[in-house]
Amino acid sequence: MSIEEVRNYLNVIRRDFANRPLTEDSVKKDPVEQYSVWFEEAVGAQLLDPYAMCLSTVDKQGFPSSRIVYVRDLIDGNFVFYTNYNSSKSKEIEANPKVSVNFFWGELERQIRMRGEVKKTSPEVSDKYFAGRPRESQIGAWASKQSEVLSSREALEKEVERLTEKFKNVEQIPRPDFWGGYEIIPNYFEFWQGRPSRLHDRIAYEKTPKGDWEIKRLNP
Repeated sequence: MSIEEVRNYLNVIRRDFANRPLTEDSVKKDPVEQYSVWFEEAVGAQLLDPYAMCLSTVDKQGFPSSRIVYVRDLIDGNFVFYTNYNSSKSKEIEANPKVSVNFFWGELERQIRMRGEVKKTSPEVSDKYFAGRPRESQIGAWASKQSEVLSSREALEKEVERLTEKFKNVEQIPRPDFWGGYEIIPNYFEFWQGRPSRLHDRIAYEKTPKGDWEIKRLNP
């Protein structure tokens, strides 16, 4: 496509949304339970990677950064993902633990926004998850200096070869101390359901000082 064709597509092509209502009365009182309902429906619809979420952090200059990570657990209502603790996202989290998340399930015309604060999981939780990863992924975690400049693909592959040889007689590869989990402790959710004529349903949950959830309907 030429740039003009791209512009024409962006400006002209439209589609309407299905008429699938979302009401204050139909949602669960707890947003994590409502997430579970929608997640089950996303799995049932055979969506690709329903556990994928867009995670946004902010650096010291105030610039936001977004990337897709996978939710790998729910612990006491907290959303868990794993990464290199020396990565850009981790450095930004250490400086500012407030994050924003978005799940987008286009086939169901749904998205879930979430905000919260982040803390590291316990070493025991990270150890257990790492032990269950495929061996190749364990070696990959050791090999990657995530977010740092890499001289070439070949350099990375040589490091993987070196580590594969190093660990060849090791039954269980240990978790690197620079790799592990984070828990997102949510304080805000918004469930968005596409509706015709762009009059979408938006149901928000906000945590009160008492620790319960207040449910509100937002304008589309």
